[in-house]
Amino acid sequence: MFDTMTMTKVVGGFCGALLVFLLGSWAGGILYGTYGSHGDDHAQAYSIDTGESDAVVEEVVEVPFAEVYAAADAGAGERLWRQCQACHKLEPGANGVGPYLHGVVDRPKHAADGYSYSDGLMATTGEWTPENLSAFLENPKEYAPGTKMAYRGMGKAEDRANLIAYLATFQ
Repeated sequence: MFDTMTMTKVVGGFCGALLVFLLGSWAGGILYGTYGSHGDDHAQAYSIDTGESDAVVEEVVEVPFAEVYAAADAGAGERLWRQCQACHKLEPGANGVGPYLHGVVDRPKHAADGYSYSDGLMATTGEWTPENLSAFLENPKEYAPGTKMAYRGMGKAEDRANLIAYLATFQ
């Protein structure tokens, strides 16, 4: 029933069909493809008004950090402390990769004895008030450019307030 000539015809038919589909795909890609860069110079042919421009935009009200800090939970901050304890210690005078954080809230900046601060952090002045700590924890590289702290930052103000409240228990 199946001899080599029949098998050759079947395989040839599949290869021919595959070739037709590949050539069709190639031709369709050339006709309908979006090649090249259509960046900012791309003009829209027409627009359909959906009425979204008339939609009311909600304003995000920024709550002052002092209010967030007043409602902070030190217990929740203890859980957040786990990400800090790889580099910092809470025992007075026990520096790790970072300075010890015992009594850091309202302590003068760069006042941890025996720790070599980076030039970026030495350029800052004042005390580690809860607001300053929050700004530093939000984005250390922006607060003190050139700091040795490799932490990316803590985005949520509630988390920063909870962590600072936990650190404030060690005075």
